[in-house]
Amino acid sequence: MDAKEIELKTKALTKAATSNEPPANLITILKSLQKGVRPTEDLLRSTRIGIVVNKLKQHKSPDVARLSSEIVSKWRSEVKQKSNGSPNPHRSSTPNTGAGSPASVSTPGDRASKSSVPPEKRTWKADGVDIGITSNKIRDSCLGLMYDGLCFMSTEAPKIVLAKATAVEAAAFSAFGPEKNEQYKTKIRSLFQNLKNKSNPQLRQRVLSNEVTPEKFVQMTHDELKSDERREADKKIQKENMDKAMVAQAERSISSSLQCGKCGQRKVTYTEAQTRSADEPMTLFCTCMNCGKTWKQ
Repeated sequence: MDAKEIELKTKALTKAATSNEPPANLITILKSLQKGVRPTEDLLRSTRIGIVVNKLKQHKSPDVARLSSEIVSKWRSEVKQKSNGSPNPHRSSTPNTGAGSPASVSTPGDRASKSSVPPEKRTWKADGVDIGITSNKIRDSCLGLMYDGLCFMSTEAPKIVLAKATAVEAAAFSAFGPEKNEQYKTKIRSLFQNLKNKSNPQLRQRVLSNEVTPEKFVQMTHDELKSDERREADKKIQKENMDKAMVAQAERSISSSLQCGKCGQRKVTYTEAQTRSADEPMTLFCTCMNCGKTWKQ
């Protein structure tokens, strides 16, 4: 696309967003920009397309927000690569996409396709990614938590992890937002803790592979988030407890001749057991039915 075509797309995209058109209309325009734009810093500045697309990262539709984030990250990466080969040392290496990210912060495209950080030590800071996706401090912080949870013990490329973390945060924001809602923050913390669970690596893999979509992931119950092994172990414990509950209890006799030393009532149940030698009398284990006091005699 040339600058004139991009300007027309910019106007169409702005109109679709401000008029609350269906997300499908926005996605169609965004996909055409994703395929057709060969970004340069001058092009993004003059057409303002970077600013318009960046604002859509906060769109209420998770699909629109996710696609917008992917496009912005892609453009940043391409412009930075071009700027690194430019003879002009005064040109900024970060496109004006409206994200406000410092030029010194690297993006996934700046690094190799695979992270050089040991899987058990990976975080968004260690991977050197830019989590300033939504231009909102709370949401970006939550996005960072999702990245940390997804990258833990993973060998996936930072770019893939960031895209998935962005999609999960957008889905959580859509379902439980705005960001100041305690339900949104609680859900993010819960998802992070489950992703970081060393005994449940399958959950991270299922989310990264999209076997579990972001929209489904943020709606999963506590039981659904468990690993198969944990679920089977819980069933076993539950069965054992049920079996114990079904076992007949020792029959207890009721005596009116025994008196509780605490409340003075003569409503006492007891069981007998031979705790001493055979020629000694049996021991009574007593319980007051009135106050609950127990004793033996």
